[in-house]
Amino acid sequence: MASSICPRCGAASTGNFCSSCGSSLAAVTCPSCGTTPAPGARFCNKCGAGLAADAGVAPAAVRAGGDSPVAWWIAGGTLVALITLAAWPVIRPGGSEPAPAAAVAPFAQGGAETPSQPNGMPDLSQMTPREAADRLYDRVMNAVSTSDEATVQQFLPMALAAYDMAQPLDVDGMYHLSVLQRAGGDFQASLATAQGALATNSDHLLLVAAEAEAAEGLGDMTAAKKSWKQYLDVYDKQRSLGLEEYTAHEGVLESSRTHAREVVGG
Repeated sequence: MASSICPRCGAASTGNFCSSCGSSLAAVTCPSCGTTPAPGARFCNKCGAGLAADAGVAPAAVRAGGDSPVAWWIAGGTLVALITLAAWPVIRPGGSEPAPAAAVAPFAQGGAETPSQPNGMPDLSQMTPREAADRLYDRVMNAVSTSDEATVQQFLPMALAAYDMAQPLDVDGMYHLSVLQRAGGDFQASLATAQGALATNSDHLLLVAAEAEAAEGLGDMTAAKKSWKQYLDVYDKQRSLGLEEYTAHEGVLESSRTHAREVVGG
């Protein structure tokens, strides 16, 4: 039997599955919309559904299991994670008002019409990279708010890849990326993303909060306390700027300020 090159890891393999990483070497039809993505795909490029033939393969950071980073983050994590889960405002592109994630259907829509399929799932292939990334962010955050770990595990890798494709990102996009990295338990990457964006937006509240939360996830409370103090110091001035992303993340900003006061002490 002739060998083929695995589209996932590049190993030479024979048969229907890669002997190195387990990826499918054959094209798999999406069970949701009927599209046939390229061999090795774990998710449908049209509707985002997981492909059953490759369902067993997932990045280490999001594999199923009671001790997975995702399970830990949803179960508790840092105190600020618990606070933000209680009232996480989902970004709705085109919308002016935030909405609690628990009250928004998966792939919550904003003011613009979103291409959809007969099954009601948005057609990601018809969106710009950033639109698709934001829809996936909405999906993950909605799942986080309801402790739906299975959905987080399914869509988190897609969301991370989508934001990578949507580079360069604005401040709000960098914040989303940092949050998603933290949701997957990659606190170091989350910290690096927040700090990279802070290099040109040194006092942006969402980025300072993301930096503090990542530091807490890493167990570095000295750095976390420093960031939370900065958050409190610049809070009023930053809120007076009336930035759109501040309005959209009103609940996060308020919850973060409460937590910052607890960490800093006063």
